[in-house]
Amino acid sequence: MGSLDADLPVVTVDGFKPLDVDDLRKQLLLSVDFIVDYYKNVDAQPVLPQVQPGYLRHLMPAAPPPRGATLEDALRDIRLAVLPGMTNWASPNFFAYFPATLGSAALVGDFIASALNPVAFTWLSCPAATELEELVLDWLAQLLRLPPAFRSSSDSGGAGGGVIHATTSEAILCTLVAARDGAVRRAGGVPISRLVAYGSDQTHSTFAKACRIAGFDHANVRLIPTRLGSGYALVAARLRDAMAADAAAGLVPAYVCATVGTTSSTAVDPLGLIADVAAEFGAWVHVDAAYAGSACICPEFRGFLDGVERADSLSISPHKWLLTGLDCTCLWLRDRPRLAESLGTNPEYLKNEPSESGLVVDCKDLQVGVGRRFRALKLWMVLRTYGVAGLQAHIRSDVEMARAFEGMVRADRRFEVVVPPRFALVCFRIRAWGGREAAAEADNRRLLALVNGGGRVYITHTVLDGKYVLRFAVGSTLTEHRHVASAWELIRAKADEVLGGRGLE
Repeated sequence: MGSLDADLPVVTVDGFKPLDVDDLRKQLLLSVDFIVDYYKNVDAQPVLPQVQPGYLRHLMPAAPPPRGATLEDALRDIRLAVLPGMTNWASPNFFAYFPATLGSAALVGDFIASALNPVAFTWLSCPAATELEELVLDWLAQLLRLPPAFRSSSDSGGAGGGVIHATTSEAILCTLVAARDGAVRRAGGVPISRLVAYGSDQTHSTFAKACRIAGFDHANVRLIPTRLGSGYALVAARLRDAMAADAAAGLVPAYVCATVGTTSSTAVDPLGLIADVAAEFGAWVHVDAAYAGSACICPEFRGFLDGVERADSLSISPHKWLLTGLDCTCLWLRDRPRLAESLGTNPEYLKNEPSESGLVVDCKDLQVGVGRRFRALKLWMVLRTYGVAGLQAHIRSDVEMARAFEGMVRADRRFEVVVPPRFALVCFRIRAWGGREAAAEADNRRLLALVNGGGRVYITHTVLDGKYVLRFAVGSTLTEHRHVASAWELIRAKADEVLGGRGLE
């Protein structure tokens, strides 16, 4: 016996019932009260926790309990030990990163999906989960006005369709693997070390990470520089130059990751022009619209997806801005079987008549793992409950609040808006007076530390063209105009501390 076995007492429990249906209602009602109390009070709580690394071990036992506790005791532990260490993404004063939105419909949908608890790896393992996933992806594709080639219900006779992944990271990795295998076949079996993948210096860092996992040589991952003049978008001519140089050197251009709404500044790459360039070299084009894609359900933003009809795949994360809660990333493909060719498995213990008939989709063959959660239910609940009008109103409200914040920034001549906002992110900073960039960076770093230091508001930063820039992302589900205005007053007050009278003369 190991030392762990020797340290733990042997306890027997008669009549142990981990799912006592008679007690379930009481437990769920207690949990609902706990959650509602959290949301009622989150506005008054610090956004950033005021704890130090390692704090939790001082509040929790070092060993698992020999006997179970009541649910009331467990909820008390969460209240006293876990909540104080939470960065409250649900807070209306959370303006960092991009939002992780959650509506009550998604929360209920996720709860029901957890209760049903299917492991929907094949159609037969849960027909409802597979078919609801295809339905809800087609619904969202219609809202986004995606071409019929991306829909599983298309009458065009194509091979398009989608799958729901956990995050954009998985969507990019899976499409990279399919593009890799296709490029190797087309080039007559060339080694993977000769394949090249392309993005910009604004492409999300998960792209380079996925390239490593997929076996691409680090030296063959091109992050093409962008500049303010293009709005930090990838310039198609620079992409063509890079791909042509690689092809001339005996390398094989295989994959291009274009972005609609980059993390640093919500830059939008020109999808049509990029697809034209990629087509010259036979490269796969993936469109990462994780954040901004949700806005494209509104007609006034749909133009940012123009050219997507030329892409091979598109991913959007409704958990960011479409009230669906983490995790939920929708991936659409023009040729879905290519993904299954690279990721499919067919062990004897999963063989069944529906799968072998070719009439159904087995989602295990469209993702990294085999098991999967019933994510489609919460996305369906969001669409079914809020409808198109409600979701569009949600997007437009966030954009309106961001534009109000932009106006506040522009009205204070100590500050500047660095790039014109496209969605609900405002990139701003204290000006570099007299061109003194080093001093401006120091000022903005100190301002960020002061704003975040009290925990009342949380914003983040980025670097654009070597300039240290502050990011203010509107989108938390509970945020209202008063929270935006209050955050700006705090920023202004802290700027007074940083600058004193500078910038006002």
